[in-house]
Amino acid sequence: MALKWRLVVAVALGSLAWILGASPWWSLAIALFAPMIVVAAPRFVRGAVVGVSTPLAREDVTAAMSGTEFEDYVARVARSSGAPVIMTSITGDWGVDIIVGKRPNRVAIQCKRQSRPVGAGAVQEVVAGAPMQDCTQTMVVTNHEFTPAAKKLAELHGCELVGGAELPHLRATIRRLTDPSPATEA
Repeated sequence: MALKWRLVVAVALGSLAWILGASPWWSLAIALFAPMIVVAAPRFVRGAVVGVSTPLAREDVTAAMSGTEFEDYVARVARSSGAPVIMTSITGDWGVDIIVGKRPNRVAIQCKRQSRPVGAGAVQEVVAGAPMQDCTQTMVVTNHEFTPAAKKLAELHGCELVGGAELPHLRATIRRLTDPSPATEA
């Protein structure tokens, strides 16, 4: 909107506010801020329409990754949470791909980059491998979802499951699990 039209809108709306009984300060405030609102309104409305018409599904950043790249991605997220991260070797890892945190709150993480739901085998691997890596907590992270059997086994063993929909919250989950402060008792 041209400067001349903004000035006309400001004077008109400020005068209208004064005529309708607003105090001089409110009339001045309306005159100052109304042109900004008039300029921003079309963009706001356009953004709202685009936002409503956009599906809620987030862009899958893991779609083109290999299994190793997915492990590196999870390790980067874990590092960004402030916890120390150890990447285990490819062989002899006992089902633990990443170790996060300090003793005694270390978390053993199994990463599964798959095109189908992750089964109970991944939970079994990380639960069995965690004591071998001196970890007290376990987690399986995938770009997909989990089978009902995997969910049931994870619940039984206290294994944290982070599926595709929860990936944006991975950092917060890792922080929660590696926090050394004990829970406050009421």
